[in-house]
Amino acid sequence: MNGHWTRILIALTLILTLALAGACPRPVEPVEPVPRTFVDDLGRTVTIEKIPQRIVSVAPSNTEILFALGLGDRIVGVTEWCNYPEAALDIPKVGGFVPFDLERVVAREPDLVLAAGIHHPDGIAALEEVGITVFVLAPKTLGRVLANIALVGEITGKSEEAIRLVTDLKERIEAITARTQLLTDEQRPRVLHLVWHDPLWVAGSGTFANDLIIKAGGKNIAHDLADWAVIDLETVIARDPQVIIATHGAAGVKDDPRLAATTAGMEDRVYLVEEDPFQRPGPRLVDALEELAGLLQPELFQE
Repeated sequence: MNGHWTRILIALTLILTLALAGACPRPVEPVEPVPRTFVDDLGRTVTIEKIPQRIVSVAPSNTEILFALGLGDRIVGVTEWCNYPEAALDIPKVGGFVPFDLERVVAREPDLVLAAGIHHPDGIAALEEVGITVFVLAPKTLGRVLANIALVGEITGKSEEAIRLVTDLKERIEAITARTQLLTDEQRPRVLHLVWHDPLWVAGSGTFANDLIIKAGGKNIAHDLADWAVIDLETVIARDPQVIIATHGAAGVKDDPRLAATTAGMEDRVYLVEEDPFQRPGPRLVDALEELAGLLQPELFQE
């Protein structure tokens, strides 16, 4: 009798064990992310089939974004102009910025190419024709630069890193704008931002440089020009900039007697700034904002 009940007890135990095992969730096997679609700065819908592991950057600003997100080990090609950070100098080159060398890009076998708005649509189409995914970053405001950093983070599986970086950059921007947004129009100096000296090539509206000027506490005398444009000397003299910001391409402005009669010239407020942080729509644009705020509003941002 005891043996009979023992066998019954064992059978019931086995049944209960199997039932409980069936009720417990099984370990989830890792799976590849499903394809996702993103819209780039040209309004193109781009499908990312899987997290990119071989990335070619054909713009220096894009290279800086990738490195800032910790993606240096996935970059397999950059342009000859990609010089920051220093590690970018050791990555195989795929030609100049504009145009990039199509054959050299394809030879790097990328699963993602990060391009810029300046690149010709034919070059982008040629890459897509051979099955290479191309995503274009062409931001025109500082806010859009931050959005692009977050977007690249999503595309590459680095969302957490992107969120941390964007949060830090936003805090730095807000530390500037919290002071400058209270300035009256009279307290904002008239600013000329030159990127080339002969002819006078300036930042107009619809550029991230224009956005920097506003956020840093100035007003752009070329605001009525679209994008990057040529401005004539007579207009500059008539609008009388109080501050002139010039990148290295416009260094000749320091010795230009034609601009000596402007308020900026007479008050020695013609400043030469490092070109790359001011010209590349990447994380270092916030460095440029902080420097510009100190030049335009020194009384607000003295150390």
